[in-house]
Amino acid sequence: MSAENKMECTAKNQAECAAGNQTERAVDMRVNIAGVEWKNPVTTASGTFGSGAEFAEFVDLGRLGAVTTKGVANVPWPGNPTPRVAECYGGMMNAVGLQNPGIDLFCRRDIPFLRQYDTKIIVNVCGRSERDYCEVAERLSGEDVDMLEINISCPNVKEGGIAFGQDPKAAEDITRAVKRYAKQPVIMKLSPNVTSIPEMAKAVEAGGADAVSLINTLTGMKIDIHRRQFVLANKTGGVSGPGIHPIAVRMVYEAAHAVKVPIIGMGGIASAEDAVEMILAGADAVSVGTANFHDPAVTVEIAEGIERYMQAYGFAKVSDMVGIVE
Repeated sequence: MSAENKMECTAKNQAECAAGNQTERAVDMRVNIAGVEWKNPVTTASGTFGSGAEFAEFVDLGRLGAVTTKGVANVPWPGNPTPRVAECYGGMMNAVGLQNPGIDLFCRRDIPFLRQYDTKIIVNVCGRSERDYCEVAERLSGEDVDMLEINISCPNVKEGGIAFGQDPKAAEDITRAVKRYAKQPVIMKLSPNVTSIPEMAKAVEAGGADAVSLINTLTGMKIDIHRRQFVLANKTGGVSGPGIHPIAVRMVYEAAHAVKVPIIGMGGIASAEDAVEMILAGADAVSVGTANFHDPAVTVEIAEGIERYMQAYGFAKVSDMVGIVE
């Protein structure tokens, strides 16, 4: 407490003074993403958190701004053959291929589970065709979920996915098609495996996207030099983790200067410092992925760290930080 505040305390009720000082330090962690208010700007990256149940014993899901589920398709997907996960410098590679039990089981089992917690539910939607995506969006239109994240950027499926995510016209078209069926705000998840991320962001915005999330994984490859074989059965996989963070920050910055819709930044976020960096670059919220595998409680730690940063540097609300680095 400063000397000036101490002097004020001698003339006021001590309890009132303490409350006043606490109010000065309080910050507003809420963020508004396409009309949906999150209690804080932290969610989970699809494919790294299941649908919440796997992590519920390690982290209080109610302390997260939102939980983003694993990808959900119109029918069950078996995923790719094994091996499909490998470590690499600065992170990991995966070629899981969006294995999931399908929309019917998801609605019966996972939505009721997540609704036990005071958090927003974002359902990641995957598909191989426009019809696949639209079927899931239509099925979810009557369900108690808050937002849809449309995955048009997975590098590990042969059809759909990356094909939509690399062609601006296809991305715009699939966005417009999904919007016809979705009742919830639609987040389009963008691929970094493109020539111009601003062009892709503008394309989905033109198609009616309510928000964008980026980046998905970068396509990579690893070879076992002793066996002289590919490490992953799929040959290629999505690279994630701290090693891709600088690329993600750059792409979030570029997208933020190209579109007016909210941005959820992701890619190698492993600490509050990483998250704040993403927000300063232009992200309205952040999504934590690979870090969950080595520290299941990291999402809550990052939310708390963002709050401490705001208190230390005098930011009253999260939006005061968004994109302020020019």
